[in-house]
Amino acid sequence: MDAARERSLGGIYAFTAYLLWGFLPLYFLLLAPTGPWELVAWRILLSLAFCAILLTVLRGWGRLAAIVRQPRLLLWTALAGALIYVNWQVFIIAALTGHVIETSLGYFINPIVTVVLGVLVLRERLRLTQWIALALAAIAVGVIVVGYGAFPWVALTLAFSFGIYGLVKKRLGPSVDAVSGLTLETVWLVPVASVILIVVGSTTGLTMGAAGPWHAVLLCLVGVVTAIPLLLFAAGARRVPLTVIGLLQFAAPILQFIIGAWLLGEPMPLERWIGFGLVWFALVVLTVDSLVFARRGRGVSDVGELT
Repeated sequence: MDAARERSLGGIYAFTAYLLWGFLPLYFLLLAPTGPWELVAWRILLSLAFCAILLTVLRGWGRLAAIVRQPRLLLWTALAGALIYVNWQVFIIAALTGHVIETSLGYFINPIVTVVLGVLVLRERLRLTQWIALALAAIAVGVIVVGYGAFPWVALTLAFSFGIYGLVKKRLGPSVDAVSGLTLETVWLVPVASVILIVVGSTTGLTMGAAGPWHAVLLCLVGVVTAIPLLLFAAGARRVPLTVIGLLQFAAPILQFIIGAWLLGEPMPLERWIGFGLVWFALVVLTVDSLVFARRGRGVSDVGELT
């Protein structure tokens, strides 16, 4: 397969992943009356089951065993599991309690958080335009806090948990493939999911199988719905330049914003519009800077791909 076709295929994979992530709030709302704690527990266990099937079909158990024999990699996957649990739990709580717009803000802020983490963790030096983008984002959060009267903890938790998760995955690099990585991350979370199901079952009661066959089918598919976008993203990221991934990633929060603001009718007072406007302007500055810097760095060749 020629390079141009590979890039096109990679773009389709990555865009499809972000498209599916964008529609996730609607899927979770279909799962009512399942609450956010039970839902995330089933998401963990059923994702693990789906990954086990994939490992069998793709004959990946050998790769998984090789990773298990390396304690350093195991520890990194444990950290990745903890971060993705926080991300999933906060996202689902927000989606089911009328805060979809704030989830979109979190993923709009995520690229800016990635820049912050690059400075704090990787000791990278910022260019002037990156400093401007960070300042605009900080002002945006301040506007939302002061004007809207609430600290955007959902947005910032999602942005930082997923940003740090990305750093951990980058640290793992090619040593851990996508299916093995998600398998191990969910294995670490099995005790958490088990405790949640025990507590929910002994208090409000589990909804699996109690809300009709259609609901049971949708709930059983939550593992597939979780794993497929992650695998599509991994397949796309290997084939297209990082700058393309950077542009495509805005598809998910744009869809979430549209769903929250227009489909679900969540409030968007003036203060929120101003805050979001500042974040969007910061993203334009950051994206243009990234494209210009990448063009200068690569000449006529593509920038390095995301690993």
